[in-house]
Amino acid sequence: MPELNIIRIKNAVFYAYHGAFQDEQNLGGRFEVDIDMYCDFKTAAYEDNLERTVDYEKVYAVMKELVEGKKYFLIEALGYRIADGILDNFDMIRRVDVRVRKNSPPVRGVIDSVEIEVCREKS
Repeated sequence: MPELNIIRIKNAVFYAYHGAFQDEQNLGGRFEVDIDMYCDFKTAAYEDNLERTVDYEKVYAVMKELVEGKKYFLIEALGYRIADGILDNFDMIRRVDVRVRKNSPPVRGVIDSVEIEVCREKS
């Protein structure tokens, strides 16, 4: 059984147009994404070889396209698209945990952010 190690991308920041209200979709806002990618990078570590692990610059490019490429009403939908996109594009990744934060959500109160988490595994 392969090892499961974790590669994390923390606090990737995007300006995008997600939200249930028209103003959110027109004006946009700041979104933050964290990703935990579970994979076996033992061989890459011993060989010190980028080609034997997950290239997180390529992961970031996939994430950026998904966050900025389409408007979503729900950050839950966005989180699922990011998780699916990473699992579909990177064979080495066995599991992914994605957290999406929406800063200053439109609620009747003071909240720094609202966050969802999606945990997906390859079958």
